[in-house]
Amino acid sequence: MTRTARSFGVFSALILVFLFGAALVGSYFGRPNPQLGAGSVYIKLGTFSKLEGWRDDDPIPAFAAFLRSCDQVNALPPERVMGRMIKSERLQQLYGHVSDWREVCAVADMIDGVNPAAIRTYFESLFIPVRITQSGEREGLFTGYYEPQLRGGLVRTDRYSVPLFKRPEDLISVDLGLFREELKGERLAGKIIQNRLAPYGSRAAIESQALARGEDVLVWVDDAIDAFFLQIQGGGRVILDDGAVMRVGYAASNGHPYTAIGKVLIDQGAISREEMSMQAIRAWLKAHPRDARALMNANASYVFFRAFDLADPALGPPGAQNAQLTPGRSLAVDRRFHALGAPVWVEGVKPVPEPARAKEAPVETPFRRLMVMQDTGGAIRGVGRADVFWGFSGEAAAVAGLMKHQGRFTVLIPKRLAAQVTAPQTAP
Repeated sequence: MTRTARSFGVFSALILVFLFGAALVGSYFGRPNPQLGAGSVYIKLGTFSKLEGWRDDDPIPAFAAFLRSCDQVNALPPERVMGRMIKSERLQQLYGHVSDWREVCAVADMIDGVNPAAIRTYFESLFIPVRITQSGEREGLFTGYYEPQLRGGLVRTDRYSVPLFKRPEDLISVDLGLFREELKGERLAGKIIQNRLAPYGSRAAIESQALARGEDVLVWVDDAIDAFFLQIQGGGRVILDDGAVMRVGYAASNGHPYTAIGKVLIDQGAISREEMSMQAIRAWLKAHPRDARALMNANASYVFFRAFDLADPALGPPGAQNAQLTPGRSLAVDRRFHALGAPVWVEGVKPVPEPARAKEAPVETPFRRLMVMQDTGGAIRGVGRADVFWGFSGEAAAVAGLMKHQGRFTVLIPKRLAAQVTAPQTAP
């Protein structure tokens, strides 16, 4: 969608409208709310000057990502709650309704999207930085993901014998929050057996039926380990023999809990915690072909895929919000605590892959930038848990595989929403 910049004067006038009624917000800065649910608090920050590196970051790519999120928000009913899967009533109040975000999105449409100063002024004028954190924890765990590339074909052959399944017709997904308020944000999947909902098959059960269920295969690929990591990443590219590129992404899962096979290897003493990375796991699987299948099956969770055409082939696949992901600017979070589409300031470190390091260069560099919460994942569990999308390239895979660092993010909340949520207690 083409965005046309309007005059800065019009923007300034609209700012005054949005600021009206938000004067009380400043008195709440720095105080947590004790009513956010089990062990959770939030802390409002008074000024953007508290965000280290805010003035040094180039906000242009993040703003473009935010506009794509706005496209998704504008397609929703205005009365819908933004964080429909959020368990805490207080946090849900903080994120407000779709109509609240439509208002700030309408102003965003008028901003010059290639003017960093105008973009910063937009966020500083209409938003307040809000730190949401687990009680007693000031940082969370940051990992990374990327868009892998595989080789495949539409017909099973000796070379292409590993299936990527489409969503099966008998798979039923259930939002438990529709039945019990206390189960908001929880989902399960299953199938009907003798008029009862039974658990869907595990990874091992699904893959053992590959030949019998050939009609459910989306595409066949040539490497079982690559297919396994594709499921962890949630989407990727399959290069067909004629050179065509099939973009595939998440369609559904079998509902089984996600098990990190890296932890299994650590518990077995196969790889130390310090040496653990995606690269280390892949190397172990390659070196132990007889045991590789059993290890992968230890993660009973299984992802089904769909193929799609993308509006912008240079971007990543659609995330959980259905907006195409932007390399280095899209963040996956836990939807039980956060609403997709919200901008967020991230502070952490970025690992530097060994081939990219200069002599005696550091193994990691500061990572401070504006991002947008646009995705989620089975392993992303917790208030401060986050997964950075790095895009498509060998470097993206290397960075994502090494990323396992402490960091924190600060959500940018529209001022009028933040003003409605009081927080009278003392910060931890």
